[in-house]
Amino acid sequence: MRKIIGAINMTLDGNCDHKAGIADEEIHQHYADLLSNAAAVLYGRITYQLMEYWRTLAENPSGEKAMDEFAVVMDNIPKIVFSHTLKNLDWHSADLSSKSLEKEVLELKHQSGKDILVGSRSLIIQLLKLNLIDEFQLCIQPVLAGKGLHLFENIANRTLLKLITTKTFIGGAVILNYEPMKK
Repeated sequence: MRKIIGAINMTLDGNCDHKAGIADEEIHQHYADLLSNAAAVLYGRITYQLMEYWRTLAENPSGEKAMDEFAVVMDNIPKIVFSHTLKNLDWHSADLSSKSLEKEVLELKHQSGKDILVGSRSLIIQLLKLNLIDEFQLCIQPVLAGKGLHLFENIANRTLLKLITTKTFIGGAVILNYEPMKK
């Protein structure tokens, strides 16, 4: 059975803003390794459209090694996109899900193979409410954004988490891996 891992960057004040973080070589390498060891990544429309930047970079490398290598990994990992507005995708490794988020994730979870990553804030919140997240991998950036979307917004139920691993980067970012504790 696969694990469903909510993996996302956030600022120290709890905001998910892709422009607020510090994407250095070490962070790019970490996420390239994470994606390389996953079966697929799930995105909502907004995050998927932000990630399309990497397809462009994979097609036209920048010469910046860490970014170019990450772009190749991002280009190749299967992406499952949940959207009510997108009708088709033109990224070779991306597919629109025709199923509900819950049904798709339950089917993926019960297959064998590598874990499934969830890279969109909105999907992480929905899956947490459905009790379908097996692990959180939070990359806390050493930045106070002061504004933005909070990761765990509108969570009504208290959820206890168990810290399973940590990783500290030279630039000050910290990866915190948590498992929800069974009720």
